[in-house]
Amino acid sequence: MAGPTAGSTGGSAGAPAGARRGRPRSEGVERAVFDAVGGLLDEGVPLAELSIERIARTAGVGKATIYRRWTGKEELFVDLLRSMEPPDPVLSGTSVRGDLVILLESMRERGVAKRTSSLLHNAFAQMQLYPRLWEVYHHTVIEPRRRLSLDTVRRGMEQGEIRDDLDIEFVNDLLTGPLLLRTVIRPGASLEPGLAERVVDTVMEGLRPRD
Repeated sequence: MAGPTAGSTGGSAGAPAGARRGRPRSEGVERAVFDAVGGLLDEGVPLAELSIERIARTAGVGKATIYRRWTGKEELFVDLLRSMEPPDPVLSGTSVRGDLVILLESMRERGVAKRTSSLLHNAFAQMQLYPRLWEVYHHTVIEPRRRLSLDTVRRGMEQGEIRDDLDIEFVNDLLTGPLLLRTVIRPGASLEPGLAERVVDTVMEGLRPRD
């Protein structure tokens, strides 16, 4: 399995709070482990049968090596998924409209990635049948992205670009709904370039503060 190394790396002494455990991560070991998991999934091994012992044996590393990097296979698998997805968006913090476009474009790119990568598609299909893994992915990946979107909507209300008489969650649903519809409910729907701008501009037109 080819794929970029996950952006989450171990830190040394003095690393910022929240960094992964103190040992620096070996990119070679990480790639070997990710390739092992990807290869097993490609062979049709169900996610539920991917034990740390089996992954370690396939990767040619010891179980202790894996446990020094991940607390268990849920955390390992989430890191693998993140390594195959486009990186999380970086917002400018200046234009609310521009930041919303960045956020929705990131959703569009992830949707395209899931369609074009059979491994990514297979992994997500299985993950939703594995509640513990889905919970970890939701907590560590989806929820931070959602909070970023909510914060951007809130900033738009505070700066007068979005009506402030509406519920923030509702406004966020209006913006993200079309992308979720096309990536989850209608997976064959178009995800053409420019879709993010079209959704944001259309929704923002109806969200302008009233005179």
